[in-house]
Formats: sequence, structure tokens, C-alpha cells
Amino acid sequence: QVQLVESGGGLAQAGGSLRLSCAASGRFFSINAMGWYRQPPGKQRELVARITSGGVTDYAASVKGRFTISRDSAKNTVYLQMNSLEPEDTAVYYCNADIKEISGRGHNYWGRGTQVTVSS
Repeated sequence: QVQLVESGGGLAQAGGSLRLSCAASGRFFSINAMGWYRQPPGKQRELVARITSGGVTDYAASVKGRFTISRDSAKNTVYLQMNSLEPEDTAVYYCNADIKEISGRGHNYWGRGTQVTVSS
């Protein structure tokens, strides 16, 4: 059973920083793209940042220059360094990964989410 477990959320002041981590566990063949999405209160889930297995990154316009996504393939872990936080960054942050299973089939997985709250 593949699981994505997030950590690192919490409360921060505007202008502050937080670092999120997401580790994939279980039996699988490989991990392709990994990413972070967020769902602000009363809004739809949206892409924050994504990173391919080759290290190519993509960011939402609202976080470019403030957030940095990275991954440690040896640890099956993706990180999101969030700097210059704004109250608008308040949301539940979800980890996402495209995983190739032992069977050879690809599957998209979600973590349970971690709350990030930024106070003004």
C-alpha cells in the first residue's frame, strides 16, 4: 500500500517561512512527478508547484519567487520551502505523486493534507 505522508505545516506570521515535507512509503517501482497542491477555505484545490523526476519545476504564478520545490529521490521525499508567506497562502496543502507500481501500472496518489495558516 503506497502512502504519502505530509509534515511541516502549522502557523506562521506574514513574511515568515515554513517547510513542508512529503515522504512516499510502501512498495512501488518508481516515482515520476511529485507536487504540492493547496485548497484555501471555500475554494477549489489548485496547483502550487510540481517537480519531475528529472528535476524540472513548475510553479503557480502566485508563489513564484517565494516558494521552492525540491526532492530527494533517494528518500522518496518532496519538499516545499515557503518564504515570504502571505495570509492568502492559508490553505490545506496536499502532496501528490505519480507512482509506477510494481505491476507496471501508473497511479496518482494524494496525501491527507497539512494545514498552513498565515496570520497578518
